[in-house]
Amino acid sequence: MKITIIGTGYVGLVTGACLAETSNDVLCVDVDEKKIALLNSGGVPIHEPGLKELIDRGRASGRLKFTTDLVASVAHGDVQFIAVGTPPDEDGSADLQYVLAAARNIGAHMQDFKVVVDKSTVPVGTAKRVHDVIADELSRRHVRHDFSVVSNPEFLKEGAAVQDFSRPDRIVIGIDSDKPGLRARESMKELYAPFNRNHERTLYMDVRSAEFTKYAANAMLATRISFMNELANLADRIGADIEAVRRGIGSDPRIGYDFLYAGAGYGGSCFPKDVRALVQTAAENGQELQILKAVEAVNDEQKHVLVDKIAQRLGVDLIDRTFAVWGLAFKPNTDDMREAPSRELIAALLKRGATVRAYDPVAIAEARRVFAIDLKDDPDAHSRLSFSKTPMDATEGADALVIVTEWTAFKSPDFTALKQALTAPLIFDGRNLYEPAAVAAQGIEYHSIGRPQSVEVQSVPHAIHAVQAG
Repeated sequence: MKITIIGTGYVGLVTGACLAETSNDVLCVDVDEKKIALLNSGGVPIHEPGLKELIDRGRASGRLKFTTDLVASVAHGDVQFIAVGTPPDEDGSADLQYVLAAARNIGAHMQDFKVVVDKSTVPVGTAKRVHDVIADELSRRHVRHDFSVVSNPEFLKEGAAVQDFSRPDRIVIGIDSDKPGLRARESMKELYAPFNRNHERTLYMDVRSAEFTKYAANAMLATRISFMNELANLADRIGADIEAVRRGIGSDPRIGYDFLYAGAGYGGSCFPKDVRALVQTAAENGQELQILKAVEAVNDEQKHVLVDKIAQRLGVDLIDRTFAVWGLAFKPNTDDMREAPSRELIAALLKRGATVRAYDPVAIAEARRVFAIDLKDDPDAHSRLSFSKTPMDATEGADALVIVTEWTAFKSPDFTALKQALTAPLIFDGRNLYEPAAVAAQGIEYHSIGRPQSVEVQSVPHAIHAVQAG
């Protein structure tokens, strides 16, 4: 099939590359000339395991192409995927300007039947708005062409997106029951046939239900995370171990283990934005989603839990303190810094006068960019932030290690070398990577989320030389 992907961001690139892999003729279009030039030269603008290899194969076979030609993109694809960004507006609702601009371009240039697929995460009712925009453009041109607008939300986890697309647990398709809709259903069935070989994974439903399903799924997962974080904070107060609690409740098949890990809060491009958008959608329809408001509030507070633990241990004034920070991306296997907990943590440490040396396996370049923006009004704080080439480089002479992202590379460190590198054996772990008893056996003071402290508190000296070394 001939497929057009509008937007070469995270969702667009994964969708385009995976569909090209199943022998479709895919054209990806974007208005960002630099991004298209990068893709045409063999580069990839995002880090996602396995994606570059897919793109390279698609380009080599001729099945995957990239362009800025909007007119050509409409002519190319029988199926037009809209996979552009939907950033949050000032009131928390999804900003649909890019979605509607894509629809306007389709309506302005289409010459035959098109299946228009909303792949971007959009509020309920967006397919109707896309339909109306395309119809208005056709009317303005005084032409009539049948088309159908389909909702096909993505359920891709950053860091595992290629696998999620290639081996989906479900494919949600919202479609109209009119004649163009039935025609679109056949196209979508053919397109997704390679992903349904073992058993049928496609769930057909009405368009509004499909749009709602995406928001409901992300809201549910965000709720589980915030719920566990609240329990972890209570466990800190009552002396319980949240990891033992997690195993105890996760073993119940009605609950399960997924998304029950306590930590430093969720981030990324989906959960924060989608929770706010769903709250705003409810408000526009006269309903208050009290649980989701609490989910968001808990998450905002959770991003400060590590700073609070540091302040309780070392004091509010962190001048002359140096901290090694391991992990910058909001989750492992991505370089995505959008709403990452590390941004809140590092900003708070710098505001209290600390020096920070940070390390991440893949996100340092993106971290440099976002912190240049975050700290543009505070050059002094910006000067106290540096990025290290290795995890151990960051810890040399630091007063404490702070772990924010659960990269595999951090899960089995050389504790002997780590203890020697730090001016005092002190770890604040925002992802509960280690067993407290094992860390205590190394003589390291260990503060995690919702678990008993591992060793008796020791005095931690000020390390002027560590600031100079940073």
